Amino acid sequence: MGMSVTISAAAAEDAEQIFKLQYLAFQREAELYGNYLIQPLTQSLDSLKGELATDTVLVARLGDEIVGTVRGSVDEDGTGKIAKLCVHPRLQGHGLGARLLRAMEEALASPGTTTRFRLHTGHKSESNLRLYRKAGYVKVGGRTASDGVQLVILEKEAKDPTDFTVSA
Repeated sequence: MGMSVTISAAAAEDAEQIFKLQYLAFQREAELYGNYLIQPLTQSLDSLKGELATDTVLVARLGDEIVGTVRGSVDEDGTGKIAKLCVHPRLQGHGLGARLLRAMEEALASPGTTTRFRLHTGHKSESNLRLYRKAGYVKVGGRTASDGVQLVILEKEAKDPTDFTVSA
């Protein structure tokens, strides 16, 4: 009998598991860019604990194991910023990243407050770009991260969950 993956809010005691998962999951990105100084690999545990205290952090659990995570926050302009979406390498390609992304959008959505969602990924990260395009994100710009990686910035409009448009 298989276990199902559940998505829920992270707790403070999840910090070390999230930290280890993030380090494991972002190895492929680091290899892709030949750069092991990317921010998810150099972030300290204390910094991650700070994000747990201030941001919305979701985790995907398979039993007691955290197999995916994503972080987000809404800024003063109503932009829901989504970051550090990662899935355990053995579970990638099975839709868990898309589920985490949708769950974070729902968690950040606030009618009349959240106007759009924004995220970024490296320009060579084709599987990430494909996931985000499929979820409705479009490229709105780019920038170079402090680690030298060229980032693609993507956005999509937040839909008001109370807006039920009916067509005849």
